[in-house]
Amino acid sequence: MQKLNLGCGEFKKDGYVNVDFVAGAGPDICHDLNLLPYPFADNQFALIEADHLLEHLDDPFAVMRELYRIAADGARIVLRVPHFSRGFTHAQHKRGFDVSFPLYFNPTFKGGYQGVHMQLAGMRLRWFAQVYLKRTVMSGPVCFLAQVAGAVIDFFANLSPYLCSRLWCFWVGGFDEVEFAFVVNKTSNSSR
Repeated sequence: MQKLNLGCGEFKKDGYVNVDFVAGAGPDICHDLNLLPYPFADNQFALIEADHLLEHLDDPFAVMRELYRIAADGARIVLRVPHFSRGFTHAQHKRGFDVSFPLYFNPTFKGGYQGVHMQLAGMRLRWFAQVYLKRTVMSGPVCFLAQVAGAVIDFFANLSPYLCSRLWCFWVGGFDEVEFAFVVNKTSNSSR
């Protein structure tokens, strides 16, 4: 089974099919990720990753249904997206995300289940994220200090991401990202 890296930009991953809209970044496949369906077969991927992509796209729920289509049963989908507390600090972001996003892929959720069953395997808030990118614009010592501060803040935030997201996230200036790790469940009767 293959691995997929969506919205790779300049940060391609070895061993993955790297996809981006910008041909100049040199992706393996150049595709506008707002255009569905994606140029992949059903059940093709065992791992799908998207780092800071969904916030740029027109319909995240349609994209999630498409990721479900191309993911194999039992596949992992790992998404890193901006937390709403800092999600709109970039001019191209259309939205920020909250810890409630995984609810929409749980068949028991009455508030807007999206018809595809993905079990949340893990969720993590990050105060200082995308270090690989920040190193290109920050000095080494400042980046290091921010990483140390972030590790401390992340420890407390991830004791209860829900409490942090609802109560105290703004006390520390917000969070750069929230990571969701899903496991695709295509065999469960509840997903039909």
